[in-house]
Amino acid sequence: MVRKWLKDTNWSLVVAMTALSIIGIIFIRSASYRDPAEYDVKQMVWASAGLVVFFLVPFVGYRRLLSVSYLLYVISLVLLVWVMVAGHTRLGAQRWIGIGPIIIQPSEFAKIATIMTLANFLGSHHSWEKKNSIILIALVLAFVPQILIMRQPDLGSSLLFVPMVIVLLFLWGIPYRYMIGAAVLGLSAVPILWSILKEYQKKRILVFLNPNLDPLGAGYTALQSKIAVGSGGLFGKGLLHGTQSQLQFVPEHHTDFIFCVLGEEWGYLGAALLLFCYAALFNAIFEVIGQTTDQRAKLLAAGILTVLFSQVMINVGMSIGLLPITGLTLPLISYGGSSFIMTALALGLVLSIHKERSIF
Repeated sequence: MVRKWLKDTNWSLVVAMTALSIIGIIFIRSASYRDPAEYDVKQMVWASAGLVVFFLVPFVGYRRLLSVSYLLYVISLVLLVWVMVAGHTRLGAQRWIGIGPIIIQPSEFAKIATIMTLANFLGSHHSWEKKNSIILIALVLAFVPQILIMRQPDLGSSLLFVPMVIVLLFLWGIPYRYMIGAAVLGLSAVPILWSILKEYQKKRILVFLNPNLDPLGAGYTALQSKIAVGSGGLFGKGLLHGTQSQLQFVPEHHTDFIFCVLGEEWGYLGAALLLFCYAALFNAIFEVIGQTTDQRAKLLAAGILTVLFSQVMINVGMSIGLLPITGLTLPLISYGGSSFIMTALALGLVLSIHKERSIF
């Protein structure tokens, strides 16, 4: 039994996930060791729970979990509405709910529940069936949680639904003319989208376009983050010796801006090592997509890959000034129990697909 388990396990995926988890704990420790909240100890607890989830999912099987995906989707919507009614507010955003001593972020659960639901729904229909109604239902399934998350407000997490649904519809077989039409429609809707953004979100975009617009206000965090990464140079200042992060110049440096802590203390080489670990993780998922013949499994793994890849690109991009600040965590690296456990659940689904790849 142990030999079969060893054979069925995708070790590239396991090693990449473990390496990223260890790097995350190291830099959460570095970013917060002066803080009495002991975020590093809490993250080790979340990481342990996440690894249990990661290895348990293949024993349950992705097919069983997809069979309850609609129920999970409805539960995620209930949690998102619950946040709007009685959620915890922090830094102007109402994104968390308390269940006993535990604080959870439902948007993290909504992301994976929506991927599972879309993969199950689209994978259960052939692309040559009546397309319009299927495409419309898929868009509604993605649009509802996206709007609820945007109202928290959590622009970063809500934006992840865009590449998710585009990739899933493309792999399902949506005609190119639909994609071109959607792109034209999206560009036409930019003025409307701008009008519904919060004032601080507009300022972040304006500061991104003109970094000198408000260096002590809306542009402060982006400016300090770039200084932190740039000051690390090639080899970095050494662990626990980053001045920008240790002296609190960079806000939220144990969560959204943990990449700048790594860049300052481990330098460009450390940042390259981190990106190499992510590349290994994404390559492992990509290989699993190519190995399975189950359409629902392909869509599920592709959705997970798209969301994780987009999240890493956006987080790193905003940390080095290539993208506007959107408030996204770095998967498996940033502090946060909901983010870590939901990422572990997603990767556990990929591990399950790898295990069951030869059934069909």
